[in-house]
Amino acid sequence: MSRDQMRAADDDRRQIADTLKTALDEGRLDLSEYDERLQQAYAAKTYAELDLLIADLPGSRPAQPAPVANPVKAAGRGATAEWIGQVWGSWLFVTLLTTAIWFITSLAGDEWQYFWPIWVAGPWGVLQLFATIGGLSGGAPRKMVEERERKRERKQRKRERRAMRAALPPSAGEKWNMSDSKVADTPDHG
Repeated sequence: MSRDQMRAADDDRRQIADTLKTALDEGRLDLSEYDERLQQAYAAKTYAELDLLIADLPGSRPAQPAPVANPVKAAGRGATAEWIGQVWGSWLFVTLLTTAIWFITSLAGDEWQYFWPIWVAGPWGVLQLFATIGGLSGGAPRKMVEERERKRERKQRKRERRAMRAALPPSAGEKWNMSDSKVADTPDHG
């Protein structure tokens, strides 16, 4: 299979969108052509479709395949440690808090009381242990990192859409409402 037939990824589309934005800023594309090409870029499925969008722009290079990154390998053991910290964090906090309450009440009573925090920490700890084993065997740290990456990508796409809307000029009969960055209709008093 040739490179032109290979399917493009979201990062490839963003790369082309950045090239188109640069061309718009340089005056090589007008706003309507930029908008049209940008929509085509995000709808493109193959590298050939992406390359066609920038072929007439000077200095443009074809989209390069984005390196395939494994989020878990990039995060390494840090993702597993972070996930375990999330799973066990509330247990640790409650255990320390109940132990501190036991300790203070024992000191105030001038004798060591029965260590009742074990009834909070023990059963909950056993449940947490099962949850940890199940989570690690089911790939929960990897899923956590992948979900975080999906959220980051959604935020990035949202920012790009906002930037694209902000780049569009207001149409006739409308003006920019600077208080909330939305376009408000105004009557035409011609």
